[in-house]
Amino acid sequence: MAASCVALLALLALCLLLLSAGKRRRRGRGSRHVVVVVLGDVGRSPRMQYHALSLAKHGFSVTLLGFCDSKPRDELLQCDRIQIVRLTELRRLAVGPRVLQYGIKVAFQAVHLLWRLMWTEPAAYIFLQNPPGLPAIAVCWFVGCLCGSKLVVDWHNYGYSIMGLVHGPHHPLVLLAKWYERLFGRLVHFNLCVTNAMREDLAENWHIRAVTVYDKPASFFKETPLHLQHELFLKLGRTHSPFRARSEPSDPAVERSAFTERDAQSGAVTHLRRRPALLVSSTSWTEDEDFSILLAALEKFEQLALHGDDLPPLVCVITGKGPLKEHYGRLLAQRRFQHIQVCTPWLEAEDYPLLLGSADLGVCLHKSSSGLDLPMKVVDMFGCCLPVCAVTFKCLHELVKHEENGLVFQDSEELAAQLQMLFSKFPDPAGKLNQLRRNLQESQQLRWDESWEQTVLPLVMDG
Repeated sequence: MAASCVALLALLALCLLLLSAGKRRRRGRGSRHVVVVVLGDVGRSPRMQYHALSLAKHGFSVTLLGFCDSKPRDELLQCDRIQIVRLTELRRLAVGPRVLQYGIKVAFQAVHLLWRLMWTEPAAYIFLQNPPGLPAIAVCWFVGCLCGSKLVVDWHNYGYSIMGLVHGPHHPLVLLAKWYERLFGRLVHFNLCVTNAMREDLAENWHIRAVTVYDKPASFFKETPLHLQHELFLKLGRTHSPFRARSEPSDPAVERSAFTERDAQSGAVTHLRRRPALLVSSTSWTEDEDFSILLAALEKFEQLALHGDDLPPLVCVITGKGPLKEHYGRLLAQRRFQHIQVCTPWLEAEDYPLLLGSADLGVCLHKSSSGLDLPMKVVDMFGCCLPVCAVTFKCLHELVKHEENGLVFQDSEELAAQLQMLFSKFPDPAGKLNQLRRNLQESQQLRWDESWEQTVLPLVMDG
């Protein structure tokens, strides 16, 4: 009983302390300061990095809170208006039931995030990525109430639908997460979302008004000049054999990779005459991407090549980090391809756009858990004028226009047929692959900065 009273008094004292701090902070509220919160790895959250950079570009000082497992973009690190504050990540506990482990993790994140936010310079706005929104939405909303900050939630997807991939749609945790997102989403000042389909779903089912802010490629996603391609291939070849030359040049003055060669005297870089085709797929290695589809399509491609089809050797690069990477790595290791080489590097932030701008084809296996978000990896590929084959789902048509900027498929058989058609007689200037690339080159693609200034800037200037 005495212990309960002490705990109650301690909780009351904490609340009074936070309220008094909030009143002091409200009086000193910084109208040109914004806090951007990512309850995930900042380096793997490009959209929130772009928000921070756009805010800084328009005169706001930005504090970016998140995990720092991988390096963010150099532009972010070098911007004197942006300060990155590291959040401590509680790794999964090894003892107790899974529900208890999850509860402890959420409680720790709530207390830690609350502490960090209360000791951060007062902000006019708190920008929050969702998912993950548990417990971040509630914590950010509470801090906003104390400090007079307006909460802006950027809906990339639904957290409960992602949880449902693991636990099933009717699991108590999934239902609780759905109730939680619906409740706190209604308390937010401004909601942003990534598709019109999600905006309509939020309005119809949750009575939440949102503004669609499509993912757009940043300016650094563009076609890579041939000399930079060559330098990238040489760099990657130091650690990944598929990028190394298949044979040594007869002229010692020539420097060669698997795809390109450079004359040391003139400095001229050219594609190798019989170079492999370069296929790229980027992933977070989670349940919403079924890489068995790509593996089965590659096996079919291998069989066609071995049986005499006019197909090039293929280098397949799958980038990214995530929980299922080891699982698929083991499956890849079991394959004994003769015509295909596969590697799974983790690229530096500055090298990833260069790779997309050097590739011949992108493949996207993202299947939205909600059916309402779009794969940002495809947005980046289109910024590099890289044609894409993407697995179809409900609102993919908002991004991928079949036969115009890419192709959509439903299963491994359809993907294999598309690979066969696109790479037949590669590199054929008159082929379908080059036609798709020309369509992308001729389209007037809106970039992130232009889109952000049209959609988000008016909210933070007038709000």
